[in-house]
Amino acid sequence: MALSVAAEDFRRYGWTIEMAGDGLDLITDERIAALELTGSVAAGVRRYLRANNLSGPVLEVMGPQRREIHLVVGVAKAARALDSLRAAGAIVHTEGARVPLPGPGRAIAWSVMPHEARWVPPVVALAAAVRAVGGSERKPGRVAC
Repeated sequence: MALSVAAEDFRRYGWTIEMAGDGLDLITDERIAALELTGSVAAGVRRYLRANNLSGPVLEVMGPQRREIHLVVGVAKAARALDSLRAAGAIVHTEGARVPLPGPGRAIAWSVMPHEARWVPPVVALAAAVRAVGGSERKPGRVAC
């Protein structure tokens, strides 16, 4: 069956893959997580990663607004990076979250396939990219005198 071949292909990366009603899902765990970005932040991060040769696997969710899901590693030791990403509006998929993978009838496609990427970047690289493109909504802090 074609889905079994696809599942085995993804499993060779060490990812946990499960069958859902309409296709395959990546199950996030301590080895792999996903970071969902939207709109101009997603576009800017994509350009930043490409320009700096940092691109990893990226899923594009079809719809009226640009949505990308970047696969990342290293979330266990990146609490500050995760906090800054969430503050910038990113959705972080960790700890057993299901991420749909492309398949017939699914409105999601690879924009950078796993075998095309030179690596799966650490989440801190994505946090730096979001910061670099102005995706951070953090305001400068006050200095107490």
